[in-house]
Amino acid sequence: MEVESRKRKRRGGRGKNHKKFQNKAAASSEPLTPKKQSNPDKTSESSLSKPNNKSSNFLDKMKARLTGGHFRMINEKLYTCTGNEALKYFRENPSLFNLYHTGYQEQMSHWPELPVNVIIRWLKDHSPALVVADFGCGDARLAKSVKNKVYSIDLVSSDPSVIACDMSKTPLDSSSVDVAVFCLSLMGTNFPSYVQEAHRVLKPSGWLLIAEVKSRFDPNTGGADPNKFSKAICGLGFTSVSKDFSNKMFIMLYFKKKDKRQSDAKDIEWPELKPCLYKRR
Repeated sequence: MEVESRKRKRRGGRGKNHKKFQNKAAASSEPLTPKKQSNPDKTSESSLSKPNNKSSNFLDKMKARLTGGHFRMINEKLYTCTGNEALKYFRENPSLFNLYHTGYQEQMSHWPELPVNVIIRWLKDHSPALVVADFGCGDARLAKSVKNKVYSIDLVSSDPSVIACDMSKTPLDSSSVDVAVFCLSLMGTNFPSYVQEAHRVLKPSGWLLIAEVKSRFDPNTGGADPNKFSKAICGLGFTSVSKDFSNKMFIMLYFKKKDKRQSDAKDIEWPELKPCLYKRR
């Protein structure tokens, strides 16, 4: 037994323990594959690149509220000042005119029927040779939708085809147009002077078309009596042809100019038209 143990020692003690050592050595000699580590910079970049829907929706809502607030402020001013004051207001702040019309278009998008479309259909049913004056034309949609010659008139405009002026003092010649249109544009405390100007530029037997917000002509809610309003219009030298109250949002009034004015414009009793103020949505 002693001789055998000595032999094993001389041979280096190879046995079961030696095999375990070899296995460990082989394992340690294998190349190490480093573990993949997450890159914090990439993570942060990807999170930043993804849009935050909640944040963007909130900003959009805030912008809409600010735009709507500015529109309501400008709208109220236009209904409570004279045309000349409104003209000065927009000339000093031209960007507000575009802001107002952006808000106006947003409000109109909620109406089931637009009065300008009613007027467009009316013109298409009549001769395209009729010359039209569109008082308070806005984006001049009427002129762009019919074959008629249309004088588009408003306080301010970036469109060179629009005549920018006080609507009570237009550069049009007397008795030069066949149709005068007021589509939701009898704004301002001196609105009767706009109608007087329309009478001046209209030819005898010319048409006067007025579209206005229905609530402005509802005596039950503080609006003007439509019969008294028509009487005042007729006092300028017009004949009432028809009235259309069928639309829930606006009314349509149709007049024709007489050959002679019946009374002095100063003697006409004009009913007050209450401002059309839009509520916050």
